[in-house]
Amino acid sequence: MRVSGCNVIIKAVTLFLIAMGVLAMFGKLRFPGQRRLKSAKCLRCGRFRIGKGPCACEKGGRG
Repeated sequence: MRVSGCNVIIKAVTLFLIAMGVLAMFGKLRFPGQRRLKSAKCLRCGRFRIGKGPCACEKGGRG
């Protein structure tokens, strides 16, 4: 029983896609740090805040 190279490649690609699908399902269920990322955005302009200070739109800076 000989297995051609094409069959091996197809099986490897199929297993890779199945593994990526399973990982995507688990990632959708619980993405680590999601709550922290939401709180890092400015409520007024939607940009990410860097540090603990106010956003540039709140203190009248550039942007």
